[in-house]
Formats: sequence, structure tokens, C-alpha cells
Amino acid sequence: MQFQQLQYFVAVAETRHFTRAAERVHVSQPSLSQQIRALEKELGAELFSRARGNIALTDAGEALLPLARRILADADTARHEVQELAQLRRGRVRLGATPSLCTGLLPDVLRTFHDLHPGIELLIEEGGSHDLVRELARGALDLALVVLPLPTPSPALTTVELLQEDLVVVSSAASPAPRRPVRIADLQGEPLVMFRHGYDLRELTVAACRAEGFEPSFTVEGGEMDAVLGFVRAGLGVAVVPRMVATRAGRDLRVTALARPGLRRTIALAHRSDVAPPRAARELQRLLLRTRTSAQREPGADA
Repeated sequence: MQFQQLQYFVAVAETRHFTRAAERVHVSQPSLSQQIRALEKELGAELFSRARGNIALTDAGEALLPLARRILADADTARHEVQELAQLRRGRVRLGATPSLCTGLLPDVLRTFHDLHPGIELLIEEGGSHDLVRELARGALDLALVVLPLPTPSPALTTVELLQEDLVVVSSAASPAPRRPVRIADLQGEPLVMFRHGYDLRELTVAACRAEGFEPSFTVEGGEMDAVLGFVRAGLGVAVVPRMVATRAGRDLRVTALARPGLRRTIALAHRSDVAPPRAARELQRLLLRTRTSAQREPGADA
């Protein structure tokens, strides 16, 4: 008894038509009929009644059908399980993240993932949440770390809140120590080093300043995370950045908490709702979800 013969048998049993069954399994009708006859010969019983062109299962066919379906289902399960295991030995994960998360959250998580699955290639795309949502929607990414709320809510995406993170003020270690903690209102007239347009942190900082009734003043704008931190080190101004980034930035930057209620941002893990991520991506997703706790505040302390 061949696996393929059982596939053909189930197709005929479900369609009750040899030609339509052949179309379903993508073989010619004579080939399918030949394999069904060979199966009947091996089993020693007719499986179909073919009286006057009407196809019906015989008693032997009725007995075989649930067994054949079970065998085919078990084979599909076995194939799926083996493929899933193989995907953890080789393959790739396409992950999108905002640049600040690439600097703060991801290095430790990706190191752990690589240690567990060294054969998986990690492809990282940096961008703002708006760009990452677009790349997810067109299938160019498996997962993305985005800032909530999304610029344009999308029912085609599933988002799971990962963590909430405090924002802090960073300044040059050589500059005068700011009053602790700093209020958003204290940034009025303060030279700010600002991220490029489309950066989630830019929009959040500007919105917070406007909510206090003033427009922020920029000395330098348009940079990515590394450039912004470099400009701050050089004494060109201060910047509002995530705490995780600030703690990794080195001793040549002073980190000052924002006065309550401060500023926080919500990080979420997103993927397409209509397509399950591949196994390797789900393993990375599992590691990321282990960080799903609120970031701990450390108010009032310079670093």
C-alpha cells in the first residue's frame, strides 16, 4: 500500500468523481484510476461501486476511509514537525525595530537567541514604526518592534505589548549638572539635539513640549541614535532618549530622570494577523515576550 494511493482514494471518496479527484491531486485521470485499481488488488476488495457512472463507497471503502484520513493526517503532522525542527537549525528571521530598540533592548535578546540557534540568520531592519508597519504588511518582515499607538492602526496586524520604558534626559558629562529631576517645562529654551523626522522619539518629545505650551529649540536635528548621542557628548545640547539606551551610552553622558509624570513609551511586538510567523521567528518572539514587564523607574539619580 502506497501513501500516494491513499491520497488518490480519499480524493475520489470525497469528490465521488474520478476526473475531479484527478484534478484535485494534479494527476491524469487514467493514472489515478490505475492506482486505485492497484490498491483494490492489494487489499483484495473493491473500494468503489461504479454502477452506471455513479461512484459510491463499498463497505470496504467505508471501512478504509477514516483510516486513510488518519494516516494522511499523521503524515502531514510528521512532515510539519520535522520541518519545524529543521527551521531551528537553519533559516532566517526578518526583524524590524526602531533604532533606539536596536541600541537598547535587542543586543542581549539577540545574543541569547543566537546562542540557542546559531544556524538561524538574523536580518534586522531599522526604521520608524510607520515604515515598519508598511514592511510587515507587504510581507518583508516576520516580526517588528514598534511604538504604540501605531501611526495608522492596522487590523491586518496583531500587536502584543512588550514593555513600557521611561524616557530620560541625557547631557554632556562636562556640562553643568541639571536640576534633578528635570521637568518638561525646564526644556523650554534649552538647546535640544533632535532626531530626524519620522523618528518616534522626535514626535513624542515635540508633542510633550507643545503640551507644556512651547516649541522646542533645536541646535542640531536630523540624526540617528548614535549621531544624537555623539552630538550630546560634544556639548551641542541635550536629548530625550529611552533609559535603556542611556544606560548603555557610557560614562561620558549624564543621565537625568524626568519629573513625574515624566514620559514613557509603550513598545509592542507586531506581526501579520493572517500569516503565522515561521518557527524560528516564533522562538525569537517567545524570547522577546519574556521581557514583557514594565520598565523600572529610577527617579532622581544622575548616572
